Amino acid sequence: MSRLFCLVSCRDDLALLPDLALAGVDGFQVRDPDATTAELLTLARVTISAVRPHGARVVVNDRLDVALAAGADGVHLGAEDLPVADAVRLAPHLWVGATCRSLRAVERAAAAGATYAGFGPLFATASKPGLPAPLGLEALTRATGPLPLVGIGGLDAERAAAARAAGAHGVAVIGGIWRAPDPLSAAKELVKAVG
Repeated sequence: MSRLFCLVSCRDDLALLPDLALAGVDGFQVRDPDATTAELLTLARVTISAVRPHGARVVVNDRLDVALAAGADGVHLGAEDLPVADAVRLAPHLWVGATCRSLRAVERAAAAGATYAGFGPLFATASKPGLPAPLGLEALTRATGPLPLVGIGGLDAERAAAARAAGAHGVAVIGGIWRAPDPLSAAKELVKAVG
């Protein structure tokens, strides 16, 4: 399981992907709610070809069909997406992540066969509108046990280290890399923080 997921959209500087993987980012999550299916598939394929030679894994957000067509390593599913149990049945070879916000949700995802749970938002974030209030690190600690937890939401290197100390297996970031003045330096700091 990856320790540091960098979320990737069509708006990001895809030329940086190999350097991010070489810097130690070991997971990439393809996520672009505004992309067409064809655009998402292209983005997934570009991401895979850029980072897999450097040992990183790629999951696709929300779309099992795109993950399978692109040859991704996994799919990450939210509450409104294909149920985890169905994804596991259709693609037992893939990592299947589930978005969770409580211990009970993590337990349900584990029972359905999920590989890991994306847990958050831990802190306030501007990367995804409409999220509930930040859960905080205590909620993450309470939810540890049934599955490896990947903390998400408002994470920089300092907060990523705190999330790991609170029980997270790893973290997923958007702004912590892409909105940094130097995304590569920010990625290196995050890699150290979760190592």
